[in-house]
Amino acid sequence: MTSTTAARRPLPVTVAVALVYVGGFANTALGILVLLARYQVDADDVLPVSLVGAATILLGLLTVAGGSSLARGSRLARNLLTAYLSLLVVLQALALALTELDPTIIAALLAAVAVLAAVWIPPAARRYFRRATPSAGAPSPTL
Repeated sequence: MTSTTAARRPLPVTVAVALVYVGGFANTALGILVLLARYQVDADDVLPVSLVGAATILLGLLTVAGGSSLARGSRLARNLLTAYLSLLVVLQALALALTELDPTIIAALLAAVAVLAAVWIPPAARRYFRRATPSAGAPSPTL
């Protein structure tokens, strides 16, 4: 009988997962606010503000979708969320320049940086995502 032990998720990863969900929903809401802000900008800025808002909504929803995979320790989810959050930081910087939603956007920027720091910096988090996967030649446990 083979016993498998599940790796316990470190606290920084748990905090990052919670921040991913909160940040994903917050970025979706922020995207809606940016999209609605297009009615308050100059006519030349309507299209860029609309595109930034729509992209922020999409990336916010993709971030929420990746949260559960991140909780399971998926390296792919960590890399995808890093890419999503990096794009969101760029989009939020554009939104900061194009709209007047400064406090909201700054809070979203800080949340994105906090998630990236919680997933990549602590040694326990790096070990959690680097843990060994069963090799192809190893026998799998039967149920």
